[in-house]
Amino acid sequence: MGLKMRNTHFPGRSPIYSLDGMVATSHPLATKAAIDKLSQGGNAIDAAITAASVLAVVEPHSTGVGGDLFCLYCPSNTNEVIAMNASGRAPEAVSLGKLESLGVKESIPFQSPHAVTIPTGVAGWIKLIEDHGSLPIKEILKPAIHYAKEGYMVADVIADIWEKEVIKLSTDQDCKNLFLPKNEFLKAGDVHYQLNLAETLKRIGEEGRAGFYEGDIAKDMVKKLNSMGGLHTMNDFALAEANYVDPISANYREAQIFECPPNGQGVIALMIMRILEGFDFSEMEPTSALRIHLQAEATKIAYSHRNHYLADPEFSHIPSEELLSEKYIQSLRSLIKLDTCIQGSYKPDMPRHPNTVYISVVDKNKNAVSLINSIFHSFGSGILSPESGVLFQNRGASFVLDPSHPNVIEARKRPMHTIIPALAKKEGKPFLSFGVMGGHYQPMGQAHVLSNIIDYNMDPQASLDCPRSFYFDGVLECEKGISNEVNKLLELKGHKVEVCELPHGGGQVIQYNHENSSLIGGSDSRKDGCALGL
Repeated sequence: MGLKMRNTHFPGRSPIYSLDGMVATSHPLATKAAIDKLSQGGNAIDAAITAASVLAVVEPHSTGVGGDLFCLYCPSNTNEVIAMNASGRAPEAVSLGKLESLGVKESIPFQSPHAVTIPTGVAGWIKLIEDHGSLPIKEILKPAIHYAKEGYMVADVIADIWEKEVIKLSTDQDCKNLFLPKNEFLKAGDVHYQLNLAETLKRIGEEGRAGFYEGDIAKDMVKKLNSMGGLHTMNDFALAEANYVDPISANYREAQIFECPPNGQGVIALMIMRILEGFDFSEMEPTSALRIHLQAEATKIAYSHRNHYLADPEFSHIPSEELLSEKYIQSLRSLIKLDTCIQGSYKPDMPRHPNTVYISVVDKNKNAVSLINSIFHSFGSGILSPESGVLFQNRGASFVLDPSHPNVIEARKRPMHTIIPALAKKEGKPFLSFGVMGGHYQPMGQAHVLSNIIDYNMDPQASLDCPRSFYFDGVLECEKGISNEVNKLLELKGHKVEVCELPHGGGQVIQYNHENSSLIGGSDSRKDGCALGL
């Protein structure tokens, strides 16, 4: 494939190569557990859910059984790409009028029970295993149960987030008891236990879907939410369902990119890619001012559409085909000038949130899984169900309270979602299983990593390590890897440039090399994780 080797004079990681399967996640324990499952004869689905369940224990600020899931699955024996939406719905009893009577008028508070949509990720785990896995869910969950019961050591990046979220973790007493033992945050190298979560995972393994969405665990979750004024019922949990959906796709140069359809923002990633496809990057350095400028402008344009259109397609028409049509993309591309910026065309609806987990797995038969699990903001809502140990997501905070907006909260509606796994094919063959974490950054992140691989011939690890920038809320935030000279050139084009405190997101990539049936993998150095091959 002719990939350029990294400069070993400087710190960095080499990509991982394998003939017989590969896993890339944001935590070494999750990667190892998933690789073990592949070694034991499990397939890509088995390994991906193993990793997701381990991450639900060892990376509690990012994911958990109280969250949601999206997945793309590419079986090697067909040309099909299977998409799953396992995102949660608002309670049946919710309405604008009801929320207003409860004092919720301007927006949904992030630590409110009204921000808690029904966690549907577990339903996604179970359906994927039942339909496409080769091992029982009881076997899949054993590593996660072990780490929850016997303890796991807190990793560096996770400890840093833990320290930053002390105020949130202190608000709910049950949450504080679990995540602030001895009234202080856990530090890197500390050992943490989640004994009640271990029992919940064990119950899911023994009873399947009913073990989580019915019976004592569901009763505990409903009781906790109701005690805080939540409108959730046992029936809301019983109705939680993961759904197969038709993926959407668009080309970026010679590659066909697949995304989950709305309510996720995959269509926005495709819009950015399609807009950028009209520019020739061959004469631009990867961290040049011109490339960063073009990415910022494409992001600005695409995200303005996200905030106008994106919602649950069961409740609103989302014109995905029109947004990706050649004529419309050309009209958007024509708005971009090389020397100046578009001013005032983008106003985000929501604040930022940097935490999610993304998992990429390819097994020995070259089946690929691109899966993303999330509880939205760091440590979700900060609300913990005491007996079950479930930390609830706050994805419902993405809803708006404007009755004219397509993303207005309604009974049993799914909110606009930021988490987006991706797959790519070339000449009809699998090419990439990839994803970029980081909330709102994800569509831009996917476009950046994809362009690094296709336009700059970077290997998966280099594509992830490359310095990043992100236009959001009127500011172009550049990582410290982008030079001051470039920042000044961007300011001359009219951008308000700031050096970001935290780097943008994370990510995992597994690339196919069909010349010798091998795999090449990378895991983002902005997280604690790694890629491993067999």
